[in-house]
Amino acid sequence: MLARRLARARPACHRGGTMVSTANWKGLNPVPKPRDPNRRVHQKGLPQPSRSTNGQSTKPATAQRGKRRTDAADPDAITLTTVHRTIIAADIEGFGRHSRNNTNQVRIRHGMYRAMQQAFEAVGIPWHSCRREDRGDGVLVLASAEVSKALFVDDLPIVLVDELTRHNKSHPPAERIRLKLALHAGEVNYDQHGVTGSSITHTFRLVDADVLKSALTESSAVLAIISSAWFFEEVVRHSEGSCSRSYRQAEVANKETTARAWIRLVRSPRRV
Repeated sequence: MLARRLARARPACHRGGTMVSTANWKGLNPVPKPRDPNRRVHQKGLPQPSRSTNGQSTKPATAQRGKRRTDAADPDAITLTTVHRTIIAADIEGFGRHSRNNTNQVRIRHGMYRAMQQAFEAVGIPWHSCRREDRGDGVLVLASAEVSKALFVDDLPIVLVDELTRHNKSHPPAERIRLKLALHAGEVNYDQHGVTGSSITHTFRLVDADVLKSALTESSAVLAIISSAWFFEEVVRHSEGSCSRSYRQAEVANKETTARAWIRLVRSPRRV
């Protein structure tokens, strides 16, 4: 009797158009609650975005770490293009001297390039096949390894002096040229900006050495050649036409470079 009274006393619920007793509510699906439009739903198993302290969503930490590794690797990805070259560095003595104006300097540059091109072609060194980089008061020339290195010490010095002398005879003192020339060989690296390498750095240390400047200043020579120790030992002293006995040994101390080199002064006309 007590159970019947309790059943009749319970309220009835309406679901799907039928009256359902609360006694049977437990076995039915509840009515779904309205969806909160501000609540984000994510699929199970996918990385969930984290929130920063200011409430803005950020990328997963794992993705950020991976991107940093990629960005850090790309700028440093370098593939060296390295080749062996004969290296010639030319430098005009006193190019920036105050007695020389801009017009003088341009004529001197034209004279240097004309003299070097004529001399290179005359002794069999293909000027247009050489890599050239202008240096303002000089030029860097890189010759292929296929070009005989003996050409640079046998005939080139005398022919180059003849060309420089021809220029000097037809120009006033402010536009006359005396040239320093450094000879070396080694590995050269090419990139999108140009060329570099320790062998190139060494060549410029030689041509800019005080001992070479002093040797040219104290002489009447038109051309002062400085050969690296390697170039002298491997090329100059083995070539009969190089006038190897006219070279004198010198110690070079320039910036980080301390090295032995060999200097030859070439006068005009055809006289060593």
